[in-house]
Amino acid sequence: MTAHFDPSLVYFVGAGPGDPELITLKGHRLLGQADVVIYAGSLINPALLDYCKAGASCHDSAELSLGQIIDLMASGVAAGKLVVRLQTGDLSLYGSIREQGEELAKLGIGFRSVPGVSSFLGAASELGIEYTVPEVSQSLVITRVAGRTPVPERESLRAFAAHQTSMAIFLSVKEIREVTEQLIQGGYPANTPIAVVYKATWPDCQILRGTLADIAVQVREAGIRKTALILVGAFLGDEYHYSKLYDAGFSHEYRHA
Repeated sequence: MTAHFDPSLVYFVGAGPGDPELITLKGHRLLGQADVVIYAGSLINPALLDYCKAGASCHDSAELSLGQIIDLMASGVAAGKLVVRLQTGDLSLYGSIREQGEELAKLGIGFRSVPGVSSFLGAASELGIEYTVPEVSQSLVITRVAGRTPVPERESLRAFAAHQTSMAIFLSVKEIREVTEQLIQGGYPANTPIAVVYKATWPDCQILRGTLADIAVQVREAGIRKTALILVGAFLGDEYHYSKLYDAGFSHEYRHA
């Protein structure tokens, strides 16, 4: 049965990390029914637009201001059209949906969000790893280095590094040397394993592995300056332990040892 979507609302859809098959079924249906699609052209895979119906009006937001994006949304809703805002990865991470929602609210327009697969999940799938390894790391820090968008000092890489837990660092590969220096200063040993995943799940995905001591050279030689995720922590190393959940000697609610 075809899902009914309310044209009085704007639908924000997470496009996923790159592979067009990693959009959710709900996101796929929305694209197929949308009359107006405003997409982040500098980031999403253009193959996703193949899911749009014939005649859909598609707008690349890469060169648009917030006001222009809101105007497109508002005019679409006013005309009774189904409007979709298509953004990379998952909307909840560096998605800037709050500011768009606030501006829509001023016009009396509501919105709904459809989550997507984040690139930190896509990067883990490319590497075949998990961020939470029993007895090695049970936490994941998702962060970025300070740039044109400042970061609170209490959330600096140096401060987070004191925990030596798993980290996924967004929007920072251009500053890879600064990243590694801060992590070492904060407490990670220089031989801590690190990976840089360029365009996770895209056909031209590229993976670099090394340590905090040598990864900056590799990144520079590979010419990677954007659209890459930095993963760091002992979870990338050789140490691991089997989980208790499937241990034959471990009792729980569903199985007795």
